[in-house]
Amino acid sequence: MEEVNKEIILGKVGAVYGIKGWLKIHSFTDEQEAILDYFPWSLKLGNKQQSVEIVDWRKHSNGLIVHVAGIDDRDVAQKLVGSEIIVNESVLSELPEGEFYWRDLIGMTVVTDKGYNLGQVSDIMETGANDVLVVKANIKDAFGKKERLIPYLFEQVILSVSQKDKQICVDWDPGF
Repeated sequence: MEEVNKEIILGKVGAVYGIKGWLKIHSFTDEQEAILDYFPWSLKLGNKQQSVEIVDWRKHSNGLIVHVAGIDDRDVAQKLVGSEIIVNESVLSELPEGEFYWRDLIGMTVVTDKGYNLGQVSDIMETGANDVLVVKANIKDAFGKKERLIPYLFEQVILSVSQKDKQICVDWDPGF
């Protein structure tokens, strides 16, 4: 079976900056400048998608601004505002054993070490101290929970992650 490379959204085009067609960028990467490590970019707005080349970039205030090849006019740049910044997942680096991209954990089933199904990972929050899995509980949750927040503490709470089985095993009290 041939593996299909997926497209990953790494950020979004914000407002136009200046009169020469520069654009503000909202990066979804952990460190905002890391978005500049992944090329080529495609910009997608609605059902229209186009490949672009970034010819220059700068830090500006708390964000980034970029200059797209061939776009030297504010009005032309304005048409790109709101576009998603997309790359092919093949440009992402391979992670060491035991490390995962957040996108890989979203949708995984979370089960306790005693076999209780807690539900699926619907989101991940960054708290500073550690990441937290937001687990949307099963409809038939015997404990009446709708959602659980489970700290992503490997070997303490997270016992194993199986990408093959799309499952995370945790040491967690289902009543909590």
